[in-house]
Amino acid sequence: MERTKNYISQRMLPEEAEILFQQGSRFEEVLMMYGCAVREVSTKLEVLNDELSVRYNRNPIEFIKTRIKKPLSIVNKMKKRGLEISIDSMMENLNDVAGVRVICCFIDDIYDVARWLASQDDIRLLQVKDYIKNPKPNGYRSLHLIVEIPVFFSKGKQLMRVEVQIRTIAMDFWASLDHQLRYKKDVPDSEKIMEELKECADVIAETDSRMQKIREKIGVFTELT
Repeated sequence: MERTKNYISQRMLPEEAEILFQQGSRFEEVLMMYGCAVREVSTKLEVLNDELSVRYNRNPIEFIKTRIKKPLSIVNKMKKRGLEISIDSMMENLNDVAGVRVICCFIDDIYDVARWLASQDDIRLLQVKDYIKNPKPNGYRSLHLIVEIPVFFSKGKQLMRVEVQIRTIAMDFWASLDHQLRYKKDVPDSEKIMEELKECADVIAETDSRMQKIREKIGVFTELT
């Protein structure tokens, strides 16, 4: 934990973060719990994908990415929202400390995966934000779910929240480039680049829609033959 603290301090971690690190082993334990929650959700998605591959020769999930929010990001988000900087406040108020990103080929796969995940008995769906049907002004598209899942430890069960983002390959490619633009300082002509990205987002949305329609036509043709 000391090594982690030293590394982050080199990156100018705000003084408020000391409150988290002063609790030492508890902070490390909580991050471990979020990591376990991420593995639980990822395993469920992998099992689902394997089952569909065997039963129906269908793989709706291309790949899965996971992450635990960095302490610097946690502190900055809590400060932005005017929250108390503490472990209890983090666990109570932040829904995206643990994140799973699911990449699909087609739009209908996104909604199918979301439905199948939310229907599992031990998953509680807390929130849905559909940025595919209602894109952000900059063109961002993705389906966001906040789910709660029980994780079993030696001292008992703990309910943990995980943010699940589900998007197509094209949406993910676009979001990665947009993320680089937003977090890189002093980019020349950044406003012009943002306009270009918005145009690309619209093109990607149209392409995803067309690919979905082509897939449906192929499916109909296959059924008829």
